[in-house]
Amino acid sequence: MKALPVLVLGFAAACGSGGDGGPVLEGDHPRIYISANKDRLTAALTAQTPAAKKLLDITDRWVGGENVYGYDSWNAALVGQLTGDPKYCTAAIADVDGRVTAANDAISGGSPPDVAHDDYLDIGEEIGNLSIVYDWCNTQMTAGQQKAWLAYGQQAVFNIWNPDQATWGGQAAPWAGWAIHDPLDNYYYSFLRATMLFGLAAHDDLPAANQWIAQFHDTKVMGELIPLFDSELAGGGSLEGTGYGVSMKSLWELYDWWKASTGEDLATKTPQTRASLVDFMHTVVPTLDRIAAIGDQSRDSTASFFDYHRQYLAELVSNFPDDPQAPRAVQLLASSSVPEMTQPFMYVYDFLYDNSDVTPAPLDGLGTAYYAPGTGQLFARSGWDTHATWLNVTAGAYSESHAHQDQGALTIYKDGWLAFDAVVDSHSGLTQDTTSHGVVRIVDKDGTTVGQKVGSTSTVAALHAGPGWLHFAADISPAYEGTTATRVQREVVYLQPDCLVVYDRVTTGSDAKAIWQLAMPNAVTVTATGATMDAAGHTLHIQRVVGDDVTASVHSFADDSDFSGGFRYDEQLAGGERHLLHVIWVDGAVGTVVAQGATGAAITFGDGSTAAVTFDPDNVNGTLSIKPLDRANIDAALKPGVDTLPETAP
Repeated sequence: MKALPVLVLGFAAACGSGGDGGPVLEGDHPRIYISANKDRLTAALTAQTPAAKKLLDITDRWVGGENVYGYDSWNAALVGQLTGDPKYCTAAIADVDGRVTAANDAISGGSPPDVAHDDYLDIGEEIGNLSIVYDWCNTQMTAGQQKAWLAYGQQAVFNIWNPDQATWGGQAAPWAGWAIHDPLDNYYYSFLRATMLFGLAAHDDLPAANQWIAQFHDTKVMGELIPLFDSELAGGGSLEGTGYGVSMKSLWELYDWWKASTGEDLATKTPQTRASLVDFMHTVVPTLDRIAAIGDQSRDSTASFFDYHRQYLAELVSNFPDDPQAPRAVQLLASSSVPEMTQPFMYVYDFLYDNSDVTPAPLDGLGTAYYAPGTGQLFARSGWDTHATWLNVTAGAYSESHAHQDQGALTIYKDGWLAFDAVVDSHSGLTQDTTSHGVVRIVDKDGTTVGQKVGSTSTVAALHAGPGWLHFAADISPAYEGTTATRVQREVVYLQPDCLVVYDRVTTGSDAKAIWQLAMPNAVTVTATGATMDAAGHTLHIQRVVGDDVTASVHSFADDSDFSGGFRYDEQLAGGERHLLHVIWVDGAVGTVVAQGATGAAITFGDGSTAAVTFDPDNVNGTLSIKPLDRANIDAALKPGVDTLPETAP
């Protein structure tokens, strides 16, 4: 007879009795994920859907002895659960048992096991895999295997959360405890994965393992992660940027598996989860083959769309299948450069998250601009067609180790990068300094570049949008607190589809310098009042309208061995109080630009329409006047205040 579901003592009081009231734990194996999904996944295998066929084929090859890079044996355990064929669990058990034996051999030899390397970064994968195979293949394991696995898993999870008391084989093995209290760090999600899966798999089989359910749910997710996400990540995304931020896919997976295992929906406990669905779609450039290169990009410096991004978005759709934006997310994935997983070790996620019950909807139903207050990222585009113009401006918190000194940075994309983060052309993907970004760089009197301050938060003073235009103003000064730069402020007016007006206020010590810079992929031609650059079949024009005594130059990033290419256009100004006004456009979008007063520009577009933009030299208090050819004139005040941008197109 099947055992009744159980609640862990202490955990029940905190979490209720299942369903919407809180989680309920399964008594019998399998305890993780299977019960809620077996019928759906078995039907997919029976129907031989493309994702099912790919998973079964790669699993059979692995079971047959082929070395499949990155393949996790829990994939084989899954196939075993769904087919009932014992050969899959036999292979999965042998794999994990070999890993446990190797770990115990290392411990006996006086060395920590591999799971402890790099501050336990991979414990989520290692102990998570052990836990799933233990749960799904439990009936085929020997008592000795069960005992050894549980002991190893218990010690590993204990060591994560108790770094000063960590031991291996009875010998002290303290470690730094990196990120165990930082839910904004990617390590934390690995720690959560190990803790949740081991707790779900081992509770009651090993009394000491019962504590990990409460540790995962009460202490870490509800006690640390949710409050911090609510306060720091409004609008979704990650403060680590887009490279390391994709690690949040592990969170979306845990939320889904926890719900399937306990009935409780953690994804809805914080709006950050759902917001990340929309945020991510806006980070994807119009060609749908890469994402915004924000922060370290160590796996792939070019930020090309990859299986991990597909998993990230597919899991969010699975967590929110009825959301009005889910159909557009499904369409984005289908239209992207990765319409299905490319790596065999990722095939399982197309199988688990095929989202075939969500009917795709056109992307042009989304709004063309998105702002995430928590990360400080603004994204805007001229439309959702593949040839649209797209831009990103950064102004928010700079706190995590994988973030860059890019407060105020501007990037532009149209069929390819026109202005970018130079990390794209780096070998390391770790180009954090201000020298690699489209910012106003500050150089101190001794010639050293002034870095932006870790722990600072730039603030957004204005965000408004209307038909064909958007205004964004940010104060970057906090990033330079305590340095020679006392004021660094940037305002951007985006005139769709292909024109930007950028106004900068900079105040430094008289013996310092300010350098207005833009990083670009190809060689830059300096003109009398700015520069041009050709890339991706387009020409980017930069015209300086306001700014005296500027010395213009071009830096080749390839002079640094970390870079394969890329250039930076620099305009150097003497220190003191300075104001700069630039108009930037693509191809023939603009015909002429002339100064309008001391802080404004009058623009005649290529089609004959006009616009006039003025800024206040001291505060956010400008004006915008647009005279289109095909509709009524637009007059707007560029004033303080942050509006909520519409999520859907008008």
